[in-house]
Amino acid sequence: MISFITKSFKELSNTELYQLLQLRSEVFVVEQNCVYLDMDNKDEKCYHVLGYENGKLVACTRLVPPGISYESEPSIGRVVTHPSVRQSGYGKLLMEYSIAQIKKLFGSNVIVIGAQSYLDRFYQNLGFVPEGEEYLEDNIPHRTMRLRK
Repeated sequence: MISFITKSFKELSNTELYQLLQLRSEVFVVEQNCVYLDMDNKDEKCYHVLGYENGKLVACTRLVPPGISYESEPSIGRVVTHPSVRQSGYGKLLMEYSIAQIKKLFGSNVIVIGAQSYLDRFYQNLGFVPEGEEYLEDNIPHRTMRLRK
């Protein structure tokens, strides 16, 4: 079973930071074959959700305060699950936990994300609604999506 914790950047230990950057790199750079700069100067301003199974980091998200990625809404980004736990339902649990944390931390009932387009159905099942046209980010099709709850 997976368990989650949320920490500000300053609360992350060196080991936790290394593990989350390693997981993001393993999935976004290696698995998706996408060369991009993951360290974009946003991490320090964000909260980070860490999902552990048997002491191993297998999932994480970045909770972005309003005014950083989007003008007035918070966002959830860098959503990642380790390939070994795909199809376990952990992605859904990760997002449900992250949505609840956004509401708790920022008091917002609106969340905006830039989702990889192949995950449209996954995010729609969580209540996110697509907005606008598809766009390329790092040569991967994305779509802006908004959740109102």
